[in-house]
Amino acid sequence: MSGRVTQQEGLAAMALRLRAAGVVNNDLLRAVEQTPRGLFCPAPYQEDVYSRRLIPLDCGSFMEGCDFAVRLIHCLNVKPGQRVLEVGTGSGFTAAVIGRIAERVLTIDRYQTLVGTAQKNLEKAGVRNVVARHADGSVGAPGEGTFDRILITAAFDSLPRMYSDHLVSGGTLLVPVMMSETRCRIVRVTRTGSRFDREDLFEAPYLPIVPQLASFL
Repeated sequence: MSGRVTQQEGLAAMALRLRAAGVVNNDLLRAVEQTPRGLFCPAPYQEDVYSRRLIPLDCGSFMEGCDFAVRLIHCLNVKPGQRVLEVGTGSGFTAAVIGRIAERVLTIDRYQTLVGTAQKNLEKAGVRNVVARHADGSVGAPGEGTFDRILITAAFDSLPRMYSDHLVSGGTLLVPVMMSETRCRIVRVTRTGSRFDREDLFEAPYLPIVPQLASFL
């Protein structure tokens, strides 16, 4: 069986799992189908492209299991015409899927190595409306204005106010928050005017965010 057939079957199986779990957003599932995850996955792990397992990347980073990554985007509820910020670029896959739906995506990471690889992956996938930038995500995104949606994939000890301030009214922030030294949970914050509503969602595999740009990577 060829790798191509294997990945096609993996994609179909993942779509069935997601629908069974209540992820029935056809625009999102179409965006996932249009974004070959194998282009973003390191060569040794091509057989796991559409699995639930974490896939190692450079710099100690990782790709989330595919089901989990799509579930995050589903909870973010991205709409056409929106401007989205992602903190934690990784392979670029999540930003690419979001870019199939949103108008523009800015994704930032403290590791230049990951940013460079993600840029190449995005080019291979033909995604043109995602900008990958080397930046320190622990301090917000100064000078970048406001966003309709913000997705953070590194954990904070508490809700990061600087990112809440980047939201437009009606905007949504999805952020991992450390509940203890070993437990992390995804929290969704929705802004309505000056009010911020919090909703705790589900456990997540993320590690605490590391401040400052990486020195050599």
